[in-house]
Amino acid sequence: MKSYLKNVLLLSLAVFVLSISLFAETSYKEKGVELEILSPNKKIKATIELEKIKNSDNSKVFFSVEYINKSEAIKVLPSSRLGLTRKDQIFTDNLRLLKVTEVRKIVDEYPLIHGKKKYCKNEGNEKTFRFVNSDNKRMDIIFRAYDNGVAFRYHFPDISDSVFKLTEESTTFFLPEGTKRWMQPYNSAYEDTYPLSINGMGPAANHQEWGFPALFEVKKQPYYVLISEANISRANCDTRLSNNKDLQQYKITMPEKEISFKLPWSSQWRVMIIGKLSDIVESTLITDLSEPSTITETDWIKPGPVSWIYWANNHGSKDYQKIVEYVDLAVKMHWPYILIDWEWDQMGNGGKIEDAVAYANSKGIKPLMWYNSGDSSNLGGGLSPYGRLSTPFARAKEFSWLNKIGVFGIKVDFFDGDQQKVMNYYIDLMEDAAKYHLMINFHGATVPRGWDRTYPNLMSIEGVYGAEWYNNKPDMTHAAGRHNTTLPFTRNVIGPMDYTPVTFSNSQHPHITTYSHELALSVVFESGLQHFADRPEAYDSLPAAPKEFLQKVPVAWDDTKLIDGYPGEKVVMARKKGELWYIGGINGKDEAQKLSLDFKFLEHDKKLYTLEIIKDGLTDTSFATEKLTIKKGDVITVNCLPRGGFVAILK
Repeated sequence: MKSYLKNVLLLSLAVFVLSISLFAETSYKEKGVELEILSPNKKIKATIELEKIKNSDNSKVFFSVEYINKSEAIKVLPSSRLGLTRKDQIFTDNLRLLKVTEVRKIVDEYPLIHGKKKYCKNEGNEKTFRFVNSDNKRMDIIFRAYDNGVAFRYHFPDISDSVFKLTEESTTFFLPEGTKRWMQPYNSAYEDTYPLSINGMGPAANHQEWGFPALFEVKKQPYYVLISEANISRANCDTRLSNNKDLQQYKITMPEKEISFKLPWSSQWRVMIIGKLSDIVESTLITDLSEPSTITETDWIKPGPVSWIYWANNHGSKDYQKIVEYVDLAVKMHWPYILIDWEWDQMGNGGKIEDAVAYANSKGIKPLMWYNSGDSSNLGGGLSPYGRLSTPFARAKEFSWLNKIGVFGIKVDFFDGDQQKVMNYYIDLMEDAAKYHLMINFHGATVPRGWDRTYPNLMSIEGVYGAEWYNNKPDMTHAAGRHNTTLPFTRNVIGPMDYTPVTFSNSQHPHITTYSHELALSVVFESGLQHFADRPEAYDSLPAAPKEFLQKVPVAWDDTKLIDGYPGEKVVMARKKGELWYIGGINGKDEAQKLSLDFKFLEHDKKLYTLEIIKDGLTDTSFATEKLTIKKGDVITVNCLPRGGFVAILK
């Protein structure tokens, strides 16, 4: 009997091993069946490709992405490398496909308190490709195909309390010759422009390190691919792209030699938003792929405009009388918040910080306060106050005090890179702030990667070359028109952007964008806390129509539509709030331009709408108004001055 059982077990084991081997071989040969995944609408296809190693059963692993337009398959991303290296194991050119799961349908609907849409629908198809390396250690690559993109992540499914180290990611995106690219040269604060380049040649041709997101225009059609990442956990670091070995190949690059984790472990999602420019701009794929929030009570999280003292004065908030001026501005403009910036711990000239907070609350304005993320060992720019948030004990003490005096949120500045320890610090800040019902805004920080879904008290992130740069260098004067018309297709796609817009007067360096262009940024740019940055007298002196527009414009939206645009040239954006559509258009060129406004996006065929337009007047600093009656399908044009713009409300 024992001999019989032994033979049965041996036979079963042989069948099991054979089945694995046959499954892997079948999977490799039947590429059309096993090694591809289609989006629900069958227009986007991702394919795993195995390159066999000579005299071996092992393979290198690649993937490609196609956009299927009618009967034609357009390769938007050619064969691109996959793989990881751990300190203890290699998962690159020694891989064998073990199995492929059946397609799993992803269906998820969720609300956002602030963002480009109020209700988001996350619908896609998922497959897991399980590989083993030459030591029989497992690594999964999980692919999802959506109607507007593809995402994948790596996963080690084994369970262990031991600490493992990831030392390199082999993921490399291959872009064919002739591809147009809008990419930001990397710096840890993500504050640079997105210059256009072709074949790696352009204004930033000497750079080979690039920050997310990166926008590529595929020559044929054209279609676009925006590459970024989503759902950073404590077990991840942020990454960037490097093409220092080949101008056409962009490799994922870590900011440190290794990161630590226990098993099981998942990487962040590698995200490719794919389609026309409207598909890119309107996508919520970054938050779709991020973890849902566990915060159940959210009534205290309220988006809104903010008056902000720093820009016009190029200084902090240690003058109590200046705080009073900006509180009074918020009252007149019907903005719910004021941001009290750095140096508030040194406040004088009539009052201390507690007096400033009390004055704001007495006027019905909710104060927000600035903090340096650093401590005495890392001063983060040297601006005070610092050291008040760097430990759990310090945060508990500070946040309790903020609750007591009547502060509703914090701005935290000067973060120290994209390393894993910094990711943990961000998460600590968001989680601890939520316990005390404090909204949060990150400056001198990384770009969004979906945390605004997981932690809805995260209202905005700087991570942008914004209006603050009028204070720092003369470049913004001539770059702003082009740069402002690039951001809606790049940085603002992936999450809220604290650009600090709508500045009519000059700070250190002058504007040459028109007043209507600046007004339009209130709609074109999205941020849960929208810091309107100019001085009180600039808003006081506005004509009635633009002033009323700024008093009423929302900052969180029910829906978003790109009406027209091209990076660096023009943008026309429509955003819905309740029954109203707010429309913003900007001209990025140094010459006059007609911006087209097509109303095919309207819901009702026969209903008539009133369109109230505020646009460029005869000069850069003047406005003109117009009222029209339109219906669905109408197309109008708006004349814009060089670097001009317009806003409109559709009722």
